[in-house]
Amino acid sequence: MTESIQNLKTFDPFADALKGEDEGHQEGVIHIRIQQRNGRKTLTTVQGISSNFDLRKIARFCKKEFACNGTVVEHPEYGLVLQFQGDQRNNIRSFLMKQKIASEDQLKVHGF
Repeated sequence: MTESIQNLKTFDPFADALKGEDEGHQEGVIHIRIQQRNGRKTLTTVQGISSNFDLRKIARFCKKEFACNGTVVEHPEYGLVLQFQGDQRNNIRSFLMKQKIASEDQLKVHGF
């Protein structure tokens, strides 16, 4: 009696790692806003980036790339929010699309 064992279920150990590779790992919408401070000074805020990404590394890279200061702030309602000095809305938008963090339809730019 020869019994053969068949494995009818296929298992891919890397299926969860490859999930979301097409559009990046961003689930929701990222809001890019501008706030007027005093006089001509403005502040750009980025809210809604997924917790899968290291916001401090993103802030560090953007600060060097756009020659501005920035920080990560804990907001009671929105969670972690990136803040940058100046009007960096278009720069942030192009950076997020170029690095494939979010697609164009996941980005909402608010302001003037």
